[in-house]
Amino acid sequence: MASRNPVKITETVLRDGHQSLTATRMRTSDMLPVVEQLDDMGFFSLEAWGGATFDSCLRFLNEDPWERLRTLKKYIRKTPIQMLLRGQNVLGYNHYADDVVTEFVKRSVANGVGVIRIFDALNDVRNLEVSAQAAKEAGAHVQGAFVYTISPYHDNTSFLKVAKDLVSLGVDSICIKDMAGLLHPYAAYDLVKMLKTEITVPIQLHTHYTSGMASMTYLKAIEAGVDIIDCALSPFSIGSSQPATEALIAALEGTDRDTGIKKEALYPVADHFRTVKKQLAETFKLNTAIDIDTKVLSFQIPGGMLSNLLNQMEEQGMADKFPDVIEEMPKVRAEMGYPPLVTPTSQIVGSMAAFNVMLGRYKVVPREIKDLARGKYGRTPAPIDPEFLKNIIGIGDEDIITCRPADNIPPQMAKLRQELAEKGYPDASAEDVLSYGLFPEVAIKFFENNR
Repeated sequence: MASRNPVKITETVLRDGHQSLTATRMRTSDMLPVVEQLDDMGFFSLEAWGGATFDSCLRFLNEDPWERLRTLKKYIRKTPIQMLLRGQNVLGYNHYADDVVTEFVKRSVANGVGVIRIFDALNDVRNLEVSAQAAKEAGAHVQGAFVYTISPYHDNTSFLKVAKDLVSLGVDSICIKDMAGLLHPYAAYDLVKMLKTEITVPIQLHTHYTSGMASMTYLKAIEAGVDIIDCALSPFSIGSSQPATEALIAALEGTDRDTGIKKEALYPVADHFRTVKKQLAETFKLNTAIDIDTKVLSFQIPGGMLSNLLNQMEEQGMADKFPDVIEEMPKVRAEMGYPPLVTPTSQIVGSMAAFNVMLGRYKVVPREIKDLARGKYGRTPAPIDPEFLKNIIGIGDEDIITCRPADNIPPQMAKLRQELAEKGYPDASAEDVLSYGLFPEVAIKFFENNR
């Protein structure tokens, strides 16, 4: 019997699945043997670009991320390719000028992106205005995401306000982005029920298995009427990734929310990725055994960062300090106004916690922490103690930014193009200019090897 109200699925194995479990090291060649099969499954979208993949392609894989997108688009013709965009941060770690944001979105859609999920680390909707408008004008499905987190300053009412602000920007759907697996099953039911009552656009839920609750959270959200969920094929699921696609399909079979996707058709695709995962772990010497850890409900580190942070500390011979850094992060987060821990705030807070553990609390304060404290990334959910700002961070009232941060950034595209010409690339494509703008040193090294 056909489902009356099928749950749609975004498959994340080509992006968040491997970002979460193998530090974003999956290569395009690992994907191509099965992307046409994935395209035939009937997914809502295939998340295959954005997030950390852009940086990883250039920095570690000697791949052009734009070429990856174009290549995937040749084979994925039925299902929209989805990307994750950090609003005014684009795919980097700083805010960029509006002309860079607009051009990046245009080029992303022109090269093959069909769905753009846009979020801001602080849920400051001012930082999403330009990217949402550009995506809309380029003809993409624009999904506005709010970051779900737990703190004394976050509740369903505050999330509903952000969702309504996103709808006012003209988004086509809303995503609850639970990057660290913090959303409890019954809390998910209440949140989705409220959103479905107050908002007319479709609601999508993205979570991670880090706390062990994700499948239960999805089931309760489905009961509440959620429209779309993010899942990863089984080899790249669970741990700090998403619930397994095949398992959710099986759980809903024969119900009125039956997905209509045939899990048996996914088995050979999953077998392929099982081999890929093993090869990536061997090639890049990765620790892929990321266990469920319910302590995430306290330290709140998102899935993608967890694997990267652990691998980085192992490389530096400091793996023994990992538990101390995890314990320090919630303290830094509270002092910094309870920012949700998602790129780039997770890296900023994580770095500060690491410095505090290694060198003593706030003995060294990175520039990014000062920028976060003074509002360069947007409004923090909670006000930061003025005494802390003055005495520890060294910031006075005159340094605080109250406008939309990007209003202070003059246009950058022409300057970036000129810089690239001076470095020997006068005929650089718009895509190469954007790659250089986001990751200057990494992009130049890539160009030297490939142009």
